[in-house]
Amino acid sequence: MDALQDLAFGFTVVFEPFNLLLVASGVLAGTIIGMLPGLGPIAAIALLIPTTFGMDPSSALILLAGVYYGAVFGGSTSSILLNAPGIAGTVATSFDGYPMARSGRAGAALAIAAIASFIGGTIALIGLALVAPALASVAVAFGPAEYFALMVLGLTAVTSLSDTGLVKGLLAGTFGVMVSIIGIDLQTGTLRYTFGMPELFEGVDFLIVALGVFALAEVLRLALQPQNESQEAIGSLRLSRRELRDMAPATGRGSLVGFFSGILPGAGATIGSFLGYGLEKRVAKDADTFGKGNTKGIAAPESANNAAAVGSFVPLLTLGVPGSGTTAVLLGALLVLGIQPGPLMFADRPEVFWGVIASMYIGNIVLLMLNLPLIPLLARILRTPRPLLLPLIIVFCVIGVYGLRFNTFDLWLLLLFGVLGFLMRANGFPAAPLILGLILGAIMEESMRQALQISGGAWSVFLEQPISATLLALAAVSLLAPPLVARWRQRSRASVG
Repeated sequence: MDALQDLAFGFTVVFEPFNLLLVASGVLAGTIIGMLPGLGPIAAIALLIPTTFGMDPSSALILLAGVYYGAVFGGSTSSILLNAPGIAGTVATSFDGYPMARSGRAGAALAIAAIASFIGGTIALIGLALVAPALASVAVAFGPAEYFALMVLGLTAVTSLSDTGLVKGLLAGTFGVMVSIIGIDLQTGTLRYTFGMPELFEGVDFLIVALGVFALAEVLRLALQPQNESQEAIGSLRLSRRELRDMAPATGRGSLVGFFSGILPGAGATIGSFLGYGLEKRVAKDADTFGKGNTKGIAAPESANNAAAVGSFVPLLTLGVPGSGTTAVLLGALLVLGIQPGPLMFADRPEVFWGVIASMYIGNIVLLMLNLPLIPLLARILRTPRPLLLPLIIVFCVIGVYGLRFNTFDLWLLLLFGVLGFLMRANGFPAAPLILGLILGAIMEESMRQALQISGGAWSVFLEQPISATLLALAAVSLLAPPLVARWRQRSRASVG
């Protein structure tokens, strides 16, 4: 009852006219930013921080939070229509969203993404309002060994679900981890995989790899094949009853997975979306249709990444611990505004804590009202003639990558990964494990080193902790189960035959 009363107080803060305007402005700006690779919520929030000087802290956080989850909400558009993920958290959405759009159902794909995002955000907001303090204490129980085990589980879960075979999935994932550790080792100062090139000292940015492996590789594929497939149809936004029934449990599971991923510092929307997608593919009876336009393959990651975005506010507001790069920037903004996040924030600044939570719910409604009417307009991108569309995608990628560091070397890397993505696709190597390995590699290494330093170099630390041991056991099962099940099915068919 106390939580409901506090939430009602938060709504009184949000329903002030100026704060309502900030909610609408923030989510609209975030949606547009999420569609544009190269910007992302981190850059947008950093640029907007100076505009919040002089604002009431609750109003400032309402604006910045709106940009954050608006970007996560809007990032699915470019993933579905162009196979060019706007942000890291929407990569998994492209696996089924883009094939669905190419099959003439872009409208339905965007509608599923909008609805699943809304539901995922709403479920996470309920969890945030009701159990934030308790979940914060759970997040504290995760040390370096637990985080390492969680990253291993996330990587093996996606790798083992590869349609093209476990070995190819493992090779792709391993290569992604190798790319993630390119650059200067921050602990020892050692140069790794740089080949003497100063441009590689800072590593390879995720956006370069994602746009190369997905967007540029797709451009190469379309450019080299005859234009015998129609991309004219947008399709209806209306979903059948069966599709609604199918996406309902997928959305629920994705929301829960995403929310619990969000409350763990270092996990966040990207890992949550991959875990949501992997879980759904594992439990689905039609797992063989994933990657070909399955509605559950859109609903699960979209609900997960939005729930994770909301869940990431749990460690930020209750512990003062940022769970991602974006929430780290938000933490800096709060400190600049004179707000110290932590356990005392509930009592000291309730208008900030409950105001931002209530604003997220209003923002989710605004996002749904904005995105559903715009779907027919956005989906018309598919009607662009291929001779015009492909150069536009290339320009889109070049601007996004060059804007990172204004370095032409990054453009050569973009081309390299575009060719690599094309060759991987032609030879049956999945892109998902590569991308996830790139995202998780650095976190895995850092967590492993910290755990070994704490234990004095004893590798048994990963098995002595109950949580990490359980997660590693699940990772082993996720790798061993698919080939064993396949072999058992072959024997069963042979015995029947």
